[in-house]
Amino acid sequence: MTIKGVLFDFSGTLFRVESADSWLRAVLGELEVAWPDEESGSAAAALERAGALPGGAHPVAVPGHLAEAWAVRDRSAELHRATYTGLARQVPLPDPRLYDALYERHMTPPAWQPYADAPEVLTGLRERGVGVAVVSNIGWDPRPVFRAHGLDPYVDAYVLSYEHEIQKPDPRLFASACDALGVDPRDALMVGDDRGADGGAAALGCAVHFVDHLPVDRRPGALRPVLGLVG
Repeated sequence: MTIKGVLFDFSGTLFRVESADSWLRAVLGELEVAWPDEESGSAAAALERAGALPGGAHPVAVPGHLAEAWAVRDRSAELHRATYTGLARQVPLPDPRLYDALYERHMTPPAWQPYADAPEVLTGLRERGVGVAVVSNIGWDPRPVFRAHGLDPYVDAYVLSYEHEIQKPDPRLFASACDALGVDPRDALMVGDDRGADGGAAALGCAVHFVDHLPVDRRPGALRPVLGLVG
C-alpha cells in the first residue's frame, strides 16, 4: 500500500495541552485572583481528577447529571463548553469568573505545545507530497493554535467533530478527511492516541498508527515512525 494521505489527531498526538496546574495558575493571574499556592495546587489536582481540562485526563468519575453530555460532548461547541465547565464546577474555586475563564484559556495557543517531532514529521510529509488532515474530536477551532506554532502551512484540511456534528469513531468523519485530501481511505494512514476513537478509521480500510498521550517532555520522537510508514 502506498500512503497518499495522513490523518492526524490533534490533542495528544500533534499537540499536548498544558498541565492543570499551569492552566489554573495562568487564569488566576489573568483575573488577578490571589490564592495561596497550596490551595491552588490542591484545586488544580482536583480539576484534573474531575477531567475539567479539555485535552487533559478524562474524569475519574463523570457526575450523573453530565453523563449524557459527556458521551456526545464533541458534537457541538455548546455541548463541549457546557460539559467541561460543568466538570470544572465540581471543584470549589475562589471566584465564579474562573470557570468560564478556564474554558477560554484552554482554547488559546499558549495553552498548547507541539510535540518536539511534529514540525519535522509534518515538513517531511509535505516534502514527500503526502496530504495531511487533522481529524479531531473537539468543540472549538484549533487552527489558531497551528498558526501560532507555525504548523498550519503543513495542514491541508481540518475535519473537526463540532463542525460536522459527528465524532470519532464514526467512520464518516474519517471519510470526510479522505475526501478533503482526495485520497482513497485505503491509501490513508490515521495517527492518533485513542485506540477507541482513532481506531474507527480502520473500518474504512485506513491503516492506523497509535502514539501515547504523554507530556511533551516525555515523548520526543513517537511521531517519527510515520515517515517510515509512508516510504
